[in-house]
Amino acid sequence: MRHKRTLVLLAVLMAVVAASATAPLAAAGGIAGDNPTGAAQSVETDQTPSQSLLETQSALTQEAVSCEYPLELTDATGETITLEEAPDSVVALQASDAQTMYEIGAEDRLDGMPYSDATSGLDRGDRADVGDGWTVDHEQIIATDPDLVLAANATQAEDIETLRDEADFTVYHFPEAESIDDVRENVETTGALVDECDGADDTVDWMDDQLEIVETALEDADRPLVYYTMGDDGMTAGTGTFIGDILSTAGLENVAEDAGITWYEPINAETVVDADPEWVVYPDDREEPPIPDAASEITAVEEDNVIAVDANRLNQPAPQVVLAVTSIVEEIHPEAYDEASAELEGSAASDDDGAGAGDDEDGEATTDDGDAGDDSIPGFGVAGALAAVLATLGLGARLR
Repeated sequence: MRHKRTLVLLAVLMAVVAASATAPLAAAGGIAGDNPTGAAQSVETDQTPSQSLLETQSALTQEAVSCEYPLELTDATGETITLEEAPDSVVALQASDAQTMYEIGAEDRLDGMPYSDATSGLDRGDRADVGDGWTVDHEQIIATDPDLVLAANATQAEDIETLRDEADFTVYHFPEAESIDDVRENVETTGALVDECDGADDTVDWMDDQLEIVETALEDADRPLVYYTMGDDGMTAGTGTFIGDILSTAGLENVAEDAGITWYEPINAETVVDADPEWVVYPDDREEPPIPDAASEITAVEEDNVIAVDANRLNQPAPQVVLAVTSIVEEIHPEAYDEASAELEGSAASDDDGAGAGDDEDGEATTDDGDAGDDSIPGFGVAGALAAVLATLGLGARLR
C-alpha cells in the first residue's frame, strides 16, 4: 500500500513540476493563434521582469507555423500549397532564401541555389546553379527535381507560373519583407516548410539577442540624421522599405523619410544638402560611396562619417540583416555598443549562475544535471525541482 501511495505521490509531483514549467507559456497567451495561415504565436517561457521590451514584443507577435504534416500554407500569390510530408530536396531561387536555409540549419536539404556575388559567402558545395537571382534557370531546376521551391518576393511572377503550371513544382512565394519583423516571420515560415522549426526558433532568438544589444546601446543616444545612397542615379530608401527599417532600428533619422519619400525613389541633391546629414550609409558592393557631386559638401562627407555596410546583409531579407544593424551602431556608438554587449553577456552569465549552472570541461554552460542548455523554468529547472523533491522525501531509496 505504501508503495502505491508513493507512486501516486510521485505522479502528482511530476504533474505539478510539469505544470509549473508550462505556466509562463499559458500566462503569455499560449501557442494557439487565429490567423489565416494557421500560424501560432511563439512565446518565451523564461521571461523575467527585466526582459527588454524588444524581446517581449517580438515573442508575442512573431508567427511560428508548426512543423506538422500534411502542411497547408497560402503564399503571397494567394496560392495554397500543400506538403504531404517534409521535403527532402529544396531549391532556393534567391540569395535570401538560401541564406535562411543555412542559418536555420537546413542546408542539407538544399539541392539548388543561385550562384552570384550575393551567395558568395555561402558554401555552395555541389549544389545546382539555378540562376543568378535576376534570371531563373528553369531547365536546371527541372533536372534537380525538388520537392519544394522557395521564392523570395523578388522572384518574377512569370518564373513562379512557369515552375508551377508547366513543371508542376510546389513553389512558395514569400511576401514582401518591409521590416525586420517580416524577416522573422519569413524565417519561421521557412522552418515550417522544410521541417526545421527548432532551427528557425533558434535563429530568431539569435536575431533578437543581437537587437537587444542594439536597443540597450541606444537607450541614451541621440538619433543623428543619415543619408542612405544606393546608386549613382540618386536612389535612396524611404518610408515603408526594408532598408528604411534597418536605419531606424540602428537609431538613425532618415533624410528620405523626412523628405516624404516612400519606397525606393531618387532624392534631390539639394534636399540632401539642405538637410545636411551627419552620416552617410551605403552598400559595400561598389568601390566608392555613390554621393552626387552636388552633395559632396555635407557634414557627413567633410567629417568622413561614411559607413559601408555589407551588401549581402543589408540587401537580403534574411537573418544576417541584424548584423547590418549592429555594424552601423558599432560605427556610430562604439563605446555604448561595447558596454551594452558586455552588460548583456554578463547578465546572461549571471542568470546561468543563478539557476545553478556550471561549466563543463569544455567551458560550455551546463545545468546541474550536466546537460547543456537553458530549458528550465525561471530559477528552478524541471529536473532539478523533481530531484529536490525526491531527495527531500527520500523516495529515491524507497523505489527499488
